[in-house]
Amino acid sequence: MSSPRTGSIGVPHTVRQLPVRAGVRGAVRTAVSAAVRTPELTVGALGVIVAAAFSWVPSLWYDEAATVTSAQRSWGQLWTELHTVDAVHGLYYALVHAWFWLVGYTPFTLRLPSALAVGVAAGLVVALGRRIGGRRLGITAGIVFLLLPRVQWAGTEGRPYATITTLSVCLTLVGLTAVRRTRSGGAVRWWVAYGLLAVVAVGFNVYLALAVVAHAVALVWTLVAERHALRSATVFRSGRLPGQPLVTRRVLVRWAIAAGTAAVVLAPFVLVVASQAKQVGWIKDISRDTFGQVYATAWFGASDPYATLMWTLMVVGTVVALVQVHGRVPSARALFRAQAVRLALPLVVVPTGVLLVATALGERLYSPKYATLSLPFVALLVAVAVTAVRPRALLAAAVAVLVVLSVPTAVTVKGPEAKQASTWAHAASIISAERAARPGANEGVVFGSVYRHPTTTAEIIKVSYPEAFSGLTDLAVGTDGADQGVLWNTNGDLATTIPARLGDIDTVWYVGGTSRTIRPEVKAVLEDEGFTVAHNWKTGKVIMTEFVRS
Repeated sequence: MSSPRTGSIGVPHTVRQLPVRAGVRGAVRTAVSAAVRTPELTVGALGVIVAAAFSWVPSLWYDEAATVTSAQRSWGQLWTELHTVDAVHGLYYALVHAWFWLVGYTPFTLRLPSALAVGVAAGLVVALGRRIGGRRLGITAGIVFLLLPRVQWAGTEGRPYATITTLSVCLTLVGLTAVRRTRSGGAVRWWVAYGLLAVVAVGFNVYLALAVVAHAVALVWTLVAERHALRSATVFRSGRLPGQPLVTRRVLVRWAIAAGTAAVVLAPFVLVVASQAKQVGWIKDISRDTFGQVYATAWFGASDPYATLMWTLMVVGTVVALVQVHGRVPSARALFRAQAVRLALPLVVVPTGVLLVATALGERLYSPKYATLSLPFVALLVAVAVTAVRPRALLAAAVAVLVVLSVPTAVTVKGPEAKQASTWAHAASIISAERAARPGANEGVVFGSVYRHPTTTAEIIKVSYPEAFSGLTDLAVGTDGADQGVLWNTNGDLATTIPARLGDIDTVWYVGGTSRTIRPEVKAVLEDEGFTVAHNWKTGKVIMTEFVRS
């Protein structure tokens, strides 16, 4: 059959479609080629998208509210606060303060810097993997990094842990460059950069000092391994020059100078942080639960099966790499993989090991979230095992399996109650909806204590979701936290403050936790003033009561 005449020149159907199909194929090839040529940017951009997606869904929790309240104070109030509490997070609070000045506060804007930090960290992991093991190791490590449950958690957390991870891998990359330049020349500026970055990193979070210590372990291990290889003459036929080892005494001396200078500069800061050690008094002693925290919680989302798989890959990759490099004539690939292990393993073991030992000795310092600085190197060790798979199609299949296995935890960390089962967002939505039904009401609020935080009032929910509480008069607040240099306000004497501030208020909200509730006291005071209970709500560990004037 033929098409009807239209007065135009007929073009065969296949001829018309070929340019379109060719154009699509060309665009796909171009995109794939660009992604392969710049894997750091590609994996980094993917990391930002994955971390930022639905990051506004989980309800805020206690630690994030501390960020919000600190970052929204004036510079003077923040400075006063840091002399009392949270000096360890001072630089992070200052950066978030400036960020809120630019974009304002919402749960999404609070967490967006962490998503950006995850993207940067992923790109740096790719770069580090490429430097020590080639493109395949770098790309695989970057992807594995994004799949780790703790990375997903950090990317949706309004706290400094994602940035700590970024600084950890960045400091390592700069240190590696300094080591290599020491052999080829022009290393002084890189060691200066390493020292300056160490100051910034440890100033951002004191636990990053453990990364610097782990670098020393990696350097000494590499020095010993290279000397052993030279003595056994196993490297002469593998392309390595025995006269040019990667790590020499000069490298160790320069590391010591850079790290020592940074330590001297940071000493006053560390002393201030140490003086506030009481704020980690919630950390428990070593117990049976500690093993589970190290094994599954710290990096693998508290999923034992997932943790078992990842630990197996790390152990297998480490053992295989170290065995292969001790072969009679190790290949260049075996040498690179062993170098990757010597770099990554200390950064996985040392931080956690030091914190566990300190906790066992009575200085309770270990918490799973403090192990986030090791995440890039966990990914590298896993990638060492995965990239042992040949050919390329099987490697892609192995990575695809890891992606599928990581989906459940990735979904979990984006759930509404993902942050310590917090339901603050739901509580705020209930109050917001009820208040919207009576826009002209004159209302007040009394905040009780928060579940698991008896010295903190539920004003923390107002800090997190201020729109729901806009216009409410706080009837119980006694002291202002910002004026006292502490995080939270405290209530005064209820029998005095509530009646004195009621005035013509006709509706009073009570918001508090399910433990150590002061609702009976509030109810008694309000009943004396002519109020009765209108409604009660409970969501998670938050209870709310609406009192109305009779």
